[in-house]
Amino acid sequence: MLRNSVIEIKGVGEKFAEDLQALNIYTVEDLLFYFPSRYDVLEILPLSDLVHEDKVTIEGRVLSAPSLSFYGRKKSRLSFTIEVEDIAVKAVMFNRAFAKKQIQVGDTVTLTGKWDAHRLQITVSNYAKGSLEKETKIHPIYSVKGNVTSYKLRKAIEQAINEYADQIIEILPDDMLQAYKIPSRKAAIKTMHFPESRLSLKHARRRLTYEELLLFQLKMQVLRKRRREASVGNSQSYDPLKLQDFIDSFPFSLTNAQHKSLQQILTDMKSPYRMNRLLQGDVGSGKTAVAAISLYAAITANKQGALMVPTEILAEQHFESLQKLFGERARIELLTGSIKGKRRKEILSEVEKHRVQILVGTHALIQEDVFFDDLGLVIVDEQHRFGVEQRRALSNKGLHPDVLFMTATPIPRTLAITAFGDMDVSVINEMPARRKEIETYWTKANTFDRVLGFIQKRVDNGEQAYIICPLIEESDKLDIQNAVDLYQELVDFYPPQVRVGLMHGRLRADEKEEVMKDFAANRIQVLVSTTVVEVGVNVPNATIMVIYDAERFGLSQLHQLRGRVGRGDKQSYCILIADPKGDTGKERMRIMTETNDGFELSEQDLKLRGPGDFFGTKQSGLPDFKVADMIHDYRALEIARNDAQEIIEFDLLDKDPDYNNLRILLENEGVFDTKLD
Repeated sequence: MLRNSVIEIKGVGEKFAEDLQALNIYTVEDLLFYFPSRYDVLEILPLSDLVHEDKVTIEGRVLSAPSLSFYGRKKSRLSFTIEVEDIAVKAVMFNRAFAKKQIQVGDTVTLTGKWDAHRLQITVSNYAKGSLEKETKIHPIYSVKGNVTSYKLRKAIEQAINEYADQIIEILPDDMLQAYKIPSRKAAIKTMHFPESRLSLKHARRRLTYEELLLFQLKMQVLRKRRREASVGNSQSYDPLKLQDFIDSFPFSLTNAQHKSLQQILTDMKSPYRMNRLLQGDVGSGKTAVAAISLYAAITANKQGALMVPTEILAEQHFESLQKLFGERARIELLTGSIKGKRRKEILSEVEKHRVQILVGTHALIQEDVFFDDLGLVIVDEQHRFGVEQRRALSNKGLHPDVLFMTATPIPRTLAITAFGDMDVSVINEMPARRKEIETYWTKANTFDRVLGFIQKRVDNGEQAYIICPLIEESDKLDIQNAVDLYQELVDFYPPQVRVGLMHGRLRADEKEEVMKDFAANRIQVLVSTTVVEVGVNVPNATIMVIYDAERFGLSQLHQLRGRVGRGDKQSYCILIADPKGDTGKERMRIMTETNDGFELSEQDLKLRGPGDFFGTKQSGLPDFKVADMIHDYRALEIARNDAQEIIEFDLLDKDPDYNNLRILLENEGVFDTKLD
């Protein structure tokens, strides 16, 4: 049995079994699925094909006797010259004094190590006398720690394969193996540990990547199906004529992407199942308009709607914009922590009597004394700013309302498919034609006075500016501009009529609100801030975003900050002040100046930084794949998702005997027993 303890494997004693636990290896199955972290391929290439600083393997004839020198305590350096393709190449080995006697002039040697193309020199990590065998050798490299050595681990894996390989059960149907031209599970596992060729390794990895992604997507789809079926219906029979009349009243036309997202939401609202949908769209893409139409659909179905946002000032802005859009069509009220006493009681009473159709607010909406008469649609804006419990508390306020989450953080498609596999995802990836593109420039700190002069001109023209800093106060460890110092510098620089404000995370919530209200009302012209303005208010008059030490931010964060401006009809600018030392930092600045597309930026950021940055690694909920890589294997991820949807939709796990083993595996992993939220 693969679930046996590793101690059952011949040669694995109690001590080694205990050591293996440091690698989370407890069973035979754990050991078989502990794959190499990388592979060293010993392949001799022509010198002209070798890449500077790469690990390479070369073969040649020794031209000079090795020269040995000692330095430090027990440290040595051995150097000799070999002839490769009629070219003299210097070989250097450290702390291998014994090799001096082994390597003779005229010997043929095979050397592996780091290549210096400028010096024609190899720093040797492994050497062997004689030629490399004709067949390219592939050496698996495992991550090990504690008392576990690579050699002992390899021997244990080899023994496990010898004893247990025949118990590895195929979980994919034959027609799937043939259609995708992938090897069996047993063959793939063997090849991952003991690859015979690059091609066989490629196919083994392809097989196990697809399997991992399919299993994950199946778990998500099973969960999604169970959630839908467990939810009591909330079919909303909205009035399409009234809805169209409402859309026609807008002072602008919806984009194709808005139309598509809206249709997906309306279809969900009509269905007997509870909606669980994420609407993602860049800053300014028009999510609010789609949200407003969805809320109106609920009203025409004689239901109520609720919109929950993270801050009071954002709630106030949504309240005002919805009032403008709806006019006399609906009664909308605002509920925040600031509304207390008699006024609060009045609003709660009107909501409970269904005299209020739409309630906009902060987490005040989820307090115990808030009762709706018939809540049909809940919209949660910037959903990642609320905890799971807060979101659930609002969606439990009515009799199974439809729930729409919104985010202005463009999440790459690969991550959206993976992280939100149990949700439906709608994307607004098109900007309204009326919006002017923000002009983005990259400059260095020595031009800051010119930047301040540019801000002065725009402020004199009645406009406003943000200046973002990474830190609040000076840090000994980091030589970067800080908000407090910069604020003081600007107060001294600008004339008294230019009011400079300061905003950072250490201010109390009410102090932050006050600063943002002053900025929104143009009582502050230049706002120095840390990234707390990243997701925030709509200040159409703010046209300049300056980001100091911009190389310290990821692309997605830079784009979110840039989205704070460009909300009015004036031309807006984003100025990145950065002096990146590495290529990644320079690449980030270049990409920012070349595109305003948040989705393209998020894909680039994913490649540069990895997925943890998008969700915060601890609460991301992203799976820890053994073989699959969400970024590089996005095509396999798409295929796996489509296949998983088909398997669940047509109930193949129960109805098709070819899927029995797959169903048993999922059952053993407790997929069908998972508790629903």
